[in-house]
Amino acid sequence: MTELDFVVAIPARHGSTRLPGKPLRLIAGEPMIVHVVRRAREAGAAEVVVATDDQRIAEAVDAMGAAVCMTSPEHASGTDRLAECVAQRGWPDQRIVVNLQGDEPLAPPAAIRAVATCLDHSDAPMATLAVPISDAAQLFDPHCVKLVRDDRGRALYFSRAPLPWARDAFERNRVDLPPTGEGEGWLRHVGLYAYRAGFLPRFAAMPPSWLERSESLEQLRVLQAGLSIAVDLSPVTIPHGVDTEADLHAVEALIKTGKQH
Repeated sequence: MTELDFVVAIPARHGSTRLPGKPLRLIAGEPMIVHVVRRAREAGAAEVVVATDDQRIAEAVDAMGAAVCMTSPEHASGTDRLAECVAQRGWPDQRIVVNLQGDEPLAPPAAIRAVATCLDHSDAPMATLAVPISDAAQLFDPHCVKLVRDDRGRALYFSRAPLPWARDAFERNRVDLPPTGEGEGWLRHVGLYAYRAGFLPRFAAMPPSWLERSESLEQLRVLQAGLSIAVDLSPVTIPHGVDTEADLHAVEALIKTGKQH
């Protein structure tokens, strides 16, 4: 068996409506982006690159010896930023690129490796992870993205709505999850992706699709174009990223007490 070979690219921008300067906010005395890079290295990535448009972020990353791609400030999404990063780094088309968000300081290294492995074992152009949904409140929460996959482990659809809809069971009760019988149960999508490097520029060049605009889910652009997304179950629980001051304090408490793993 060949050794898993992948790189991690971390899109990071300074502007954030809810938490300005988010990548540089200190957690246990270090900028958040430093913690994210460290997680990527612990996953065994052959290369870790931060794609940013801000010199302050670049300086923080450079201080720990990580690579930086200075990208255009005009990019609408992290995917667009990574497409430029692919061009700058000259990665071959089949190189596996894991997209790790710059606000995921608790991202488990095992999950980072898992999404890279999922793509390595597939002929799809991209891969992602899912975790089981444990209660009905989560299933009906539009902020929780659900997915269904086929018997080969390919995504059939992603939605903010409950998916699949258990018609008879939900007619009677929407407080408890019904038994799944022979199915694998309801799945929550985890926003950790792996791409083949050659696919990223193609993805970024595709116009947003009707499904993507309707659900505000970028991955639906790929499915509507008739392309495949491989999906595997995460081997570990994946903590929520940092969006607010409260998230920042919670993450810092976990890191200081050594309970982040």
